[in-house]
Amino acid sequence: MWTQNDLASVMSLLTHLLAVLFGMGSWVSINGLWVELPLIVPEIPEGWYLPSYLSVIIQMANVGPLFVTLMHRFRPGALNEAAVIYTIIGLGTVSTFLLGFFWKDTVVVAGAPRSVALLVLTFFLAAVDCTSSVTFLPFMMHLKPQYLTTYYIGEGVSGLLPALVALVQGVGVVRCINSTQSLNHTLSTYNSSLTLDLQAQYQPANFSAEVFFFFLSAMMLVCLAAFLLLNYHPSVASEHSNGRYTNRTKHRAPKNKNWAEQKPMMDPYRAPNQKARSSFGSGSYSWPQVVYIFVILAWVNALSNVVLPSVQSYSCLPYGNNIYHLSATLAAVANPLACFIAMFLPIRSVTVIIFGLGAYIMFMAALSPCPLLVNDVSGGVVIVLAWLFFILTLSYVKVIIGIILRDEGHSALVWCGAVVQLGSLLGAVTMFPLVSVYSLFSSGDPCNTRCP
Repeated sequence: MWTQNDLASVMSLLTHLLAVLFGMGSWVSINGLWVELPLIVPEIPEGWYLPSYLSVIIQMANVGPLFVTLMHRFRPGALNEAAVIYTIIGLGTVSTFLLGFFWKDTVVVAGAPRSVALLVLTFFLAAVDCTSSVTFLPFMMHLKPQYLTTYYIGEGVSGLLPALVALVQGVGVVRCINSTQSLNHTLSTYNSSLTLDLQAQYQPANFSAEVFFFFLSAMMLVCLAAFLLLNYHPSVASEHSNGRYTNRTKHRAPKNKNWAEQKPMMDPYRAPNQKARSSFGSGSYSWPQVVYIFVILAWVNALSNVVLPSVQSYSCLPYGNNIYHLSATLAAVANPLACFIAMFLPIRSVTVIIFGLGAYIMFMAALSPCPLLVNDVSGGVVIVLAWLFFILTLSYVKVIIGIILRDEGHSALVWCGAVVQLGSLLGAVTMFPLVSVYSLFSSGDPCNTRCP
């Protein structure tokens, strides 16, 4: 015989699971596209210029979160949050499904073949994922506070799951084969000076890119199903907040009517004689503190989403292809792991660790193709651990900031998502010219790194 507590535990577990599946849909499509690049690039005319194009397209797609943020600022309550979420999840599902059919198709533009379908559909996917930052996160205000951390775990899984599937697929598996090059060869002599060299050759995948894109489309459908259940399943209703949390105060909204966030006349978490320190949220933080929180948030997301990932190959490939793939995989594991740790160990000051690890990784990338300890096993171990703990601490800080801002109300979470995208944009604007225009970093060959 099940007791009331047993039923409550089951409902709580179900809601945690749905929150993970909902968060998983936030960035699964773009993360999946990135890990599939080794299979896509050899088949399209853009070649390895595609990552640079993708970076620009993803930042252009920030028109989505910009629109939502401006609507929230100037027309609060006019935008139906649930309708926007249904729209972007549906668009993401259709776009990934269409990619499975048209990603290799080209159109002649200005006399040269271009992967127009791939680039256009990528823009739609990027718009979906970027807009999720300012819609999915505020939606979690409808649930009890503990489910916000679970949502962040799902967001981490959106990077881990495509990476694991790509490992099963065999993406990026390189084999070094012998190739003979003939130098100073002339028709008048049979004598040639021969040099033996190693050449990197990508191995065939276990299944095609088309199947992978259909898998991503299925993941978006799972996200849609989770969102529907979070909204309408009777068993999950008990896990909803009683009314709408706004600045730690619950406001019940009339059915079928839009609602606008209100400022509470009295904050129950603040002493009656204590004045609000600012007009932001509940007034718990002064404006300098609010600015500090958002600067850290933008900085952390610039590092984790753009700056360091853009130099990951430069920092890892000189140590070997296995080191590169190991660091990428463990970094993907570190994201949800950090969210899980944050549920039990809320430490709010780890920025010094981030700075030190980030500086080491950037320094190794700058020294590529001959970073420190490149010919020693310890060099590979150190760079893998640096990436693991770097992503772990970055993800941890993002979760802690999300928990802090959740206490400040729905509006604070909207601005949280906007600042996340702003940080990514600033990171892209900084790194794109350094990597793609000025070529300040040199690649290490996974088969032929020769260093003193």
